[in-house]
Amino acid sequence: MSLLSDRQREDLHKSMLDYLYANNYMSAFNALKADAGTEYTPDPKAKYTGLLEKKWTSVIRLQKKIMDLENRNAALQEELSTTPAKRASQSDWVPRAPAAHVLTGHRSPITRVAFHPQYSILASASEDATVKIWDWETGEFERTLKGHTKSVNDVDFDHKGHLLVTCSSDLFIKIWDSQSEWKNTKTFPGHEHAVSSVRFLPGDQHIISASRDRTIRVFDIASTHQVRTIFGHAEWVRCITPSPDGKIVASSSKDQTVRIWDPLTGEQKAELRGHDNDVEVVVFAPIAAYAAIRELAGIPSTERSKRHGLYVASGARDKTIKLWDTQTGQLLRNLPGHDNWVRALAFHPSGKYLLSSADDKTIRVWELSTGRCIKTVEAHNHFVSTLAWGRQSASSGSGDAKANGTTGDSSTGPEKLVNVVASGSVDQTIKIWLP
Repeated sequence: MSLLSDRQREDLHKSMLDYLYANNYMSAFNALKADAGTEYTPDPKAKYTGLLEKKWTSVIRLQKKIMDLENRNAALQEELSTTPAKRASQSDWVPRAPAAHVLTGHRSPITRVAFHPQYSILASASEDATVKIWDWETGEFERTLKGHTKSVNDVDFDHKGHLLVTCSSDLFIKIWDSQSEWKNTKTFPGHEHAVSSVRFLPGDQHIISASRDRTIRVFDIASTHQVRTIFGHAEWVRCITPSPDGKIVASSSKDQTVRIWDPLTGEQKAELRGHDNDVEVVVFAPIAAYAAIRELAGIPSTERSKRHGLYVASGARDKTIKLWDTQTGQLLRNLPGHDNWVRALAFHPSGKYLLSSADDKTIRVWELSTGRCIKTVEAHNHFVSTLAWGRQSASSGSGDAKANGTTGDSSTGPEKLVNVVASGSVDQTIKIWLP
């Protein structure tokens, strides 16, 4: 039984007849014509002209391609089987030297980096008064945003990545529209001294900022009006970060405290005292980290609350990292180990680790369940002033790692982890760390 349809059989016979005729095999031509009962008048313009040779060469080419792909596949399978099991389990990936890309172009120290929530875009802020936009996958520079007149101290994307907010020592906060050529669409005056930190509040209707004028301020994005000023810190407020659901915010200050606030009322919920020097950074723990933090702090396993914002980590100039319970204000654990000021923190999306960077030029990885430093990466040639973990899928509605400890609500199901870390330094470079 033939595998060919009538149409295919006819095409085959006619292309064979064309081949025999073209090569002057007339007896074979006439025999096939008679046996197949096919009517065929040779015509140099017909679609059968040269068809057999074309099909034949393309089959050979495809066979060669298949063999090449099979060899490549075998080589990759072999490579996979020889890699350590740890590497295969990408959910446990942590940065290791060397960095995949070193981004250069800023003319002064890097103050902050932030990942776009959907695309492979990274924004970096610098004391050179600019923000630069990069593609972190390729390491390519894309553009420079100019508008601030002094050091840009912080940068943050909204949860869709349409808007970028920046703040500066020039007292202004600016919003840039990533969808229309990164234009500076809004400018917010209000602070009376350098603005050190700014974040979108979940919902992207408001931004919240912290300043050397000792205040925290909330602005309405649409109208640019200031809707609230929060007083309480006795000194320069260095960092502000909202919990993933935005119900509370945490701030850290030169007054050596971390404070928890209700952003709607401005009411202070807790004051966390224990650091012996300026507190540079505070981040909320993602829900994924709660089990490890409770194990570390010896909190009974009956405590199973999955509310956002229960725990924070802070890093300070006293060279320590501290973990706190935001409800009770209790210090849960002290993580000493850095040899200089701690400048940035980011929780691992799996919740198993906390990453920190410091003026000792390193990035350290802490195992949360034991409090041990399991890895030290010699990251830069100078102080490592900022660190961020790539944002997880936008559906989780979370801020970037720098802002609030990566992944959002664990109920979004098993999303693919985005394994990328960016660090920025006083050495004027940004490094991208990839698996």
